[in-house]
Amino acid sequence: MHKASKEIKAMLPEIDLIIEILDARIPFSSQNPMIAKLRGDKPCIKVLNKSDLADPDLTEQWQSYLEREQGVKTLAVMASQPEKIRQITALCHKMVTKRAGEQTHVLIMGIPNVGKSTLINVLAGRTIAKTGNEPAITKMLQRIDIGNGIILLDSPGMLWPNLENKNSGYRLAITGAIKDTALQHDDIAAFLAEFLLLLYPETVKTRFQLAQLPEREMELLELIGKQRGCLRAGGKIDHDKVAKIILSEFRTGTLGRMTMETPAMMEQELVELEVIRAEKAAKKLLRKQKHK
Repeated sequence: MHKASKEIKAMLPEIDLIIEILDARIPFSSQNPMIAKLRGDKPCIKVLNKSDLADPDLTEQWQSYLEREQGVKTLAVMASQPEKIRQITALCHKMVTKRAGEQTHVLIMGIPNVGKSTLINVLAGRTIAKTGNEPAITKMLQRIDIGNGIILLDSPGMLWPNLENKNSGYRLAITGAIKDTALQHDDIAAFLAEFLLLLYPETVKTRFQLAQLPEREMELLELIGKQRGCLRAGGKIDHDKVAKIILSEFRTGTLGRMTMETPAMMEQELVELEVIRAEKAAKKLLRKQKHK
């Protein structure tokens, strides 16, 4: 990922437009902060993919917010509607003016497992990029001629090395941007259960046929475990098994259309992050002074 980042910086001068693929369920956490720093005044399209899994009202909120606050164009798409994905080509030509015969160079980026390869295949009208329901499929930078005078430069799915906002880290793990082999399923599922109790309680009651919801996330996982028969010897709950069930049902949309972030929530988390950064900087300065 470090290598890909250096390659992207080197090629930016020849790029006419940037497309960033976001997960519509986590539009904030799936944004790469590097893009805002590097793109300058280059036009940008933020594509909110997997919108069929996201809360439609919150998707509209996010589109308005991103266009207003970041000065980008947005488009909400899903794999089952290829005609909507193909609108990206027309939008590129609308945003970049070229003389007849000149090609438009478009850098397409996105975190692992956001569906970037599927979108590229739809735009090209043929299978070019390998797809799979796991992160880290694309391994190196690729140049793809998708026709209509557009050259796509496809970068590997990149996660930035330092996730300062731990809540974003959890959300990325829940949606599948981080390989499951790097996770503790019960820890991630507990974060998801807390979110569900807070924002989608009635959906949880209906889906898992619960007469009443508990107040705490671990209690919810215990109830789901009993209801789904996730038991070990002695009648104890198999927490890993129930965690995999709730994560799978969220990722596939079986739980319903849900979005884990709102613009207001993210603004608050950014304020809290600035406080954390200031505290870290103060501690670092204090250590330097003591060392001297």
